[in-house]
Amino acid sequence: MELGLKGRTAVITGGSKGIGKAIGLGLAAEGVNLVLLARNQDTLDQAADEIKSAHDIKVLALSTDVTDMEAVKAAAEATNEQFDTVHILINNTHNRVRRPGSQLSWADTEWMEDTNIKTFGMLRAVQAFAPQMAHDGSGRIINISGIAGTSVLGGTLTHGLNNAAMNHVTTYLAADLAKDQITVNAVIPGIVATEWREAWAENMGKQQGKTKAEFLEEYFRKIGVLAGRWATMEEVSDTVVFLASDRARYINGAHIVIDGGYSVNVR
Repeated sequence: MELGLKGRTAVITGGSKGIGKAIGLGLAAEGVNLVLLARNQDTLDQAADEIKSAHDIKVLALSTDVTDMEAVKAAAEATNEQFDTVHILINNTHNRVRRPGSQLSWADTEWMEDTNIKTFGMLRAVQAFAPQMAHDGSGRIINISGIAGTSVLGGTLTHGLNNAAMNHVTTYLAADLAKDQITVNAVIPGIVATEWREAWAENMGKQQGKTKAEFLEEYFRKIGVLAGRWATMEEVSDTVVFLASDRARYINGAHIVIDGGYSVNVR
C-alpha cells in the first residue's frame, strides 16, 4: 500500500527507545526524515545511528526536556533550521510508575511532576511545532496515551490521569487545528513489550517462582486480554504510520485502541 510519506518530516518526543524508537523505525522505512527528542543524548544518538544504518533518511537527535518550554522551543528552532516543514508530530513522552502502591499518599510535587511530563509536555510540543507544520492536508499530530486512561490498573493513578487527559485534549486539538488541515488522533496501546516491560515481566516471574512466559500467560488471562499476549512495539508503530499517511486523511479526533481485546472483555 502506497502511503505517500516519502520525504516528509516527523518529530517524535520520547524517541530514543521503546515505542518512540519503534515508531521512528516504522516511519523511516517509508522514507520519512526524523527529529528525535528525549533527555539523554547518548541514547538518542544510539537510536539515530540504528535508524540511519537501516534507512536512507536524515535524523536529527536533540536532547530536550519537555517539561521546559524554552528547551522545546529551542528544539523547534533547531528543527526549522534543518527542515523547512514538519508534517508529523508524535507525542510519546511518558513517565514510569515511581513506586508500587497507592498514589494518594504522594506529595503534590510528585503528582505535578508526573502530569508535567506527559500532559503538559504534549501541549508544549504542539505549541512549539504547530506553527511550522504543513497546512496542505499532510499535517498529523498523533498522541500516544494508554489503557490506564480508560480502565483502572492498580497503582497507576497518574498514568490514568495523563492518558485520560491526553485522549480528551486530542479532540480539542482536532477542533482547534482543523482550519490548518492538521488532523489530531490518539493511539491507545494496551500492554506493550517495551524494554522496560520485558524486564518487569522477567522480575515478576522470578518473584512468583515462575518463568517469564508462565507469568505473562497468567497475567494476560487475569486482566482479560483476549489475544492472550502483549502487543509488539512494531504493531503500535504500524498503526501510527498508517495514521500519519495520506490514507488516513479523513480520520480526525479519533481514539485508536490497540489492546488485544482488553477493553471489550468483561473482567
